[in-house]
Amino acid sequence: MKYEGLLERINWLIRLRWIAVTGVILTVFVVQKIVRLSLPFFPLYLISILIGLYNLLFFLYVRHIRKKQLPDIETRTNVIANLQIALDLFALTSLIHFSGGIENPFIFYFIFHMIIASILLSRRASFLQATFAACFFILMVGLEYFNILDHYCLKGFVVNDLYMNKVYIFGTSFAFITTLYLAAYMASSISIRLKDREKSLKEANLLLEEKDRIKSEYVLRVTHDIKEHISAIQSCIEPVAEGMLGELNSGQKDLIRRAGERTSKLIFFIKALLDITRIKLSKDIEMKEFSLVKTAESAIILVDPKAKAKGISISRHINIGIGLIKGAQVYVEETIANLLANSVKYTPRGGKVEITIEDKDNLVLIQISDNGIGIPKNELPNIFNEFYRATNAKELERDGTGLGLSMAKQVVERHHGRIWVDSEEGKGSIFSIMLPKKQSLL
Repeated sequence: MKYEGLLERINWLIRLRWIAVTGVILTVFVVQKIVRLSLPFFPLYLISILIGLYNLLFFLYVRHIRKKQLPDIETRTNVIANLQIALDLFALTSLIHFSGGIENPFIFYFIFHMIIASILLSRRASFLQATFAACFFILMVGLEYFNILDHYCLKGFVVNDLYMNKVYIFGTSFAFITTLYLAAYMASSISIRLKDREKSLKEANLLLEEKDRIKSEYVLRVTHDIKEHISAIQSCIEPVAEGMLGELNSGQKDLIRRAGERTSKLIFFIKALLDITRIKLSKDIEMKEFSLVKTAESAIILVDPKAKAKGISISRHINIGIGLIKGAQVYVEETIANLLANSVKYTPRGGKVEITIEDKDNLVLIQISDNGIGIPKNELPNIFNEFYRATNAKELERDGTGLGLSMAKQVVERHHGRIWVDSEEGKGSIFSIMLPKKQSLL
């Protein structure tokens, strides 16, 4: 929605204003205690406090309208944006008045507000804010010049009372006001181009997502049909291989065995392709609380027979104090089991595989390490891409889907987590997963 981007920028301005209030108070304190200029410091501190108070009100109000999702939220958001800038301009004018007026070089801080206005508002609104700034400035200078307002001279900083010098007033005012409008024009032009660019990129991204969805649905349908046909072929091969239709000679047995092995591998590949496609297409994954410790133990049990067959003992360092986490238990267990199986597969006989699970406050860190073949450094950026397999992995074992790590990445990201790998060819790999304990569903 349009107002969401504006709300984010308003929140950014609110955060920026807290920094500004702190900076003003510190500056006034330094001028009072160290520089020792003769200025009315009480009004300066009071204005800073008032800025902080209305900033707090804006913060609470923005949070309120976002939480309640009011029907006229877009109108309210625009009003808030315009009101904030106008109040800031008035507050800055007041600060400038009590600290030297036109003699104060900080008058050009108005330019920052013009840039901010151009980012937050439309071009028309940013020019309106530039007009407000010019009016506030001219009003302050005029009232001081005609002694309607007291002028607080920056004694020790300027030699003469420049606020009474008509040439200085005219020259500075002309430079100041033209700079305001130029800043508003240039910043709004850049902002408009960036917003247009952002809009076109969003539209392109949505189009790509839609095309990817259509592609995934097509893959899902076709793959499901292929799986049914391959399963039918396998169901025909099995009784022949078991001799239920008569004895086979050695040549026939070898052909049937090879056909059965190929069919099994093809079904495994199709299942992996179906799984990753379903994850990509599913908008919702059912999230429930479950024990990560028990899930990890179940994954280890699944992989343990293959590990023992290669003389590999899976060591574990699991913090049993980790409580329940929220997620899709089946997917998390499958991901851990897949990473453990990969470590076992690509670790030499008698090697080491280790799983570590640590508590990190609101997060859990799962690490699976081995001293296997590792991954070439130049191939690490591609390791989580679909159908990608490292060159040394393909040399060690020709068969493989190249979908396991991609599926792990999909699962982790759907859990709002992060997965990465540290590896050195010939020395082993460490796959790390960081998952939040509590999370909202995408």
